[in-house]
Amino acid sequence: MTGTAELHDRTALVTGGSRGIGRAISLRLAGRGALVAVHYGHNRAAAEETVSEITGQGGRAFTVHAELGVPGDAEALWTAFDKGLAGAGGEPGVDILVNNAGITLPKPITEVTEEAYDQLFAVNVKAPFFLIKHGLGRLRDGGRIINISSGVTRIAIPHISAYAMTKGALETLTLALAEQLGPRGITVNSVAPGFTFTEINPTLQNQQVLAAAASASAFNRVGRPSDIADVVAFVAGDDARWVTGQCLDATGGAHLGLRG
Repeated sequence: MTGTAELHDRTALVTGGSRGIGRAISLRLAGRGALVAVHYGHNRAAAEETVSEITGQGGRAFTVHAELGVPGDAEALWTAFDKGLAGAGGEPGVDILVNNAGITLPKPITEVTEEAYDQLFAVNVKAPFFLIKHGLGRLRDGGRIINISSGVTRIAIPHISAYAMTKGALETLTLALAEQLGPRGITVNSVAPGFTFTEINPTLQNQQVLAAAASASAFNRVGRPSDIADVVAFVAGDDARWVTGQCLDATGGAHLGLRG
């Protein structure tokens, strides 16, 4: 694969790593030499396709299946990870954990049911919390935890307020864990994408919506998954060893000023 081999001796786990931003992150980390565990919840074909692309370019990767948002999801994911890692010939343990998997709930508060709210928090907050908890014994000193947040934690978008709350929770967790894990040389950071064009984002298929989203950025375009993956790769690498407890804004300067 192209790129440096800075991460050649490291193992990464990317949740939701088979599509969209997660896929781009998986490809980018593999391109820098990491052995990447591509997690998926439902779409096995997409995960296998991502792994095939990585291995086809000379990289190393394997799939990990576990449904999130259900009882025992974190333990099940780590069990599948351990098995897949052994099958891939990797040494036990993990160096880079990217909590990318998540769901959204595009409804105003008046339309959000308790059931939908509970499921949203189960996937977006509870799952990464316990994934980290059960992964700390596997995470090597000097490792990286990277939580994928969102620009909506600082940009008011009322119709996804519940979703924004979940990302705010992740940013708070990031801050606390950075302090706790610092003595082990482990950095903990968040990366906050803005409007990002992916094949699984039907909203941005509408040209008017796409134009409006682009106008929010200082660069007058929406983000690409590779834009986010490059920021994640930076945080995962040695150059970011002195950066922890931070939320890196990857919104393309969304809403920096008034335009139009």
